[in-house]
Amino acid sequence: MEKSIDIRSVVTRDAARSDINRLLSMVQALASHHDDVPAVSQNALERDIFGEIPWIYVIVAEAGKEVVGYAALCPLIKLQDGARGIDLHHLFVENEVRGAGVGKLLIEASMQKARDLTCTSMTVGTHPDNLSAQAVYLACGFVQKHGSNPKFRISLE
Repeated sequence: MEKSIDIRSVVTRDAARSDINRLLSMVQALASHHDDVPAVSQNALERDIFGEIPWIYVIVAEAGKEVVGYAALCPLIKLQDGARGIDLHHLFVENEVRGAGVGKLLIEASMQKARDLTCTSMTVGTHPDNLSAQAVYLACGFVQKHGSNPKFRISLE
């Protein structure tokens, strides 16, 4: 896949069981990128995405017939306010297509998924050195929260 993809041809959709192997390789690549040792298995991904009680929501980006990125969303709640939120736990785009707008499409699809789930906000954290990701979140309307690690929030109301 070349970086010169036509972003208009990229589609986002909910992950399907047939995406598990591709997702596993991307989750492992993201972990390795952060110097983590990936221990996730295909069974754990299937349980957490498609299990009897799904733990996360995953959206994939497809260019042609190839999955080139994903976003993993984890539910949050402010029970005292009766307000649902969602955390953009992972955002990953293959190196070959970074900078083409795939990440922005995944962020937009994640915000729509959150709205569909009646969430009123979305949060995301970044590594302190990941200035390019921080710039993307700010450009998408997120506001940086104060704290020791960069954390961003956007209202979805």
